[in-house]
Amino acid sequence: MIRLHDPPHRRVDLDRAEALRLLGSVPLGRIVFTRQALPAVRPVNHVLDGGDIVIRTHEGAALTAQAREADSTGVVVAYEANAIDPDTRLGWSVVVTGYASLVTDPAQLARIRTMVAPWVPQPGMDHAVRIRPDLVTGVLLTETG
Repeated sequence: MIRLHDPPHRRVDLDRAEALRLLGSVPLGRIVFTRQALPAVRPVNHVLDGGDIVIRTHEGAALTAQAREADSTGVVVAYEANAIDPDTRLGWSVVVTGYASLVTDPAQLARIRTMVAPWVPQPGMDHAVRIRPDLVTGVLLTETG
């Protein structure tokens, strides 16, 4: 609900580099993918690795199965992260759309395991998915003036 005494806000579009920098500054985001022809959203933790978003998954995860079955380009996903203060409504939001692929190289998997721990430790968190950003959009929500 907008309160009458709140200062005016404005929206500033972010360039790709700044959007990815902000996304990399937080540990959690949401991955959006298709499951049984419907959108599915899961909260996950992530790291940026060479401009790609990397998350850990487990053998039974729907995303793991889809990434494994995808062709060489991967499966289309969206990834969103933000930091917005609920009281001031100031902050930022970034959405990335791209292709997700299962990481299969043993050396890359070993390196990724040192970079990102599972958000919810459970058996079988031995897989990783790499998202190559194609479309990166971001907005900064700031005070006017």
